Amino acid sequence: MAACGDTTSNGGNGTPAGSGGGVGSSGTGGSTAPTGSGGATGSGGSIGSSGSGGATGTGGTIGPSGSGGAAPDAGTASDGSAMDAPPKGPVTPGVLPSFPGNKANYGNGYFKFDFPANGHTISVYAPPKPRDGLPWVWHGEFPDVIPNTNNAWLAKGLMIVYVNGASEQYGCPDVVKVWEAAYTTLVGTYHMAPKMVITGISRGGLYAYNFAATHPDQVAGIYADNGTCDFRSWPGGRQLNDPRWQGPGGGGAWQTVLNVYHFKDTAEAIAYQFNPIDNLAPLAKAGVKLFHVTAQMDTALPWKENTGIIMDRYPKMGGDFQVIFKPNADHHPHGLEPDPSPVVNWTVATLASANGLAP
Repeated sequence: MAACGDTTSNGGNGTPAGSGGGVGSSGTGGSTAPTGSGGATGSGGSIGSSGSGGATGTGGTIGPSGSGGAAPDAGTASDGSAMDAPPKGPVTPGVLPSFPGNKANYGNGYFKFDFPANGHTISVYAPPKPRDGLPWVWHGEFPDVIPNTNNAWLAKGLMIVYVNGASEQYGCPDVVKVWEAAYTTLVGTYHMAPKMVITGISRGGLYAYNFAATHPDQVAGIYADNGTCDFRSWPGGRQLNDPRWQGPGGGGAWQTVLNVYHFKDTAEAIAYQFNPIDNLAPLAKAGVKLFHVTAQMDTALPWKENTGIIMDRYPKMGGDFQVIFKPNADHHPHGLEPDPSPVVNWTVATLASANGLAP
């Protein structure tokens, strides 16, 4: 994978530095000049190492499939019931919570806790001494594919969360409910920071964006790494026979999307109005920050159909958007190598700002 040099932009095209790649900062409407076509090749590529359409509401929601559902107010669960408000009061001291269940060594002096909650198993990766306020990162999918970044986050005193048994759900409304229950446990019971950063690695982008659109008041930022932002792009792709989506698609994974979203057919899925690319207004209104790491030679997930659309739309809504391009990289590997510090430093600063914590 090519090394990524940092570039910044306050409008117009980013000026590359180092060996390639760039950071485009869009708080002022900036963009980074793309290179390459970002198109996909082959016939049946897949996303994942071990992949989302519509109208926006003022409160942010993932509408029920086929309904285009009304957007509930922030702090309302996706089924319309009230959720507990994030706790207010003094900052939680940086003491490791007494998580139940299994405790194992994660390496480098860090721990991994696994405990049952709400019918699923929650994994928490933790340093022995977390930062005050207990800030955390939530992996949508593939929690172990960016180990250098994970270790760097832990070294900064952040905790990392993953909900087991909720994969292959493509960010559907049902899995958002699973996340709602996990959030209530983590914040309500263990007093973790009320706003987290969510990662959207590959198809995990659907989880990250869809939860954030439903609960923008609970999310500080999204770090999307070759993240799927429209399920019509992947796992849809060319099999949808629509010129808007030119990637190879995910084959049978498209049927999984139809199943978990309870669509009656492909036509209903194509008409769905709450894919991440079309549901950005709640995030911008709440000040959710976006940071994308994007491979421009991604043969599985065409970046122009995903990151490219968000980097065009989000700044126009007043949203804070940054991107690092990897100009000669494919979908794998994920992360920034050998130095993940741009992502790590952004995460620490974003969590501190959103939760009123020391930087």
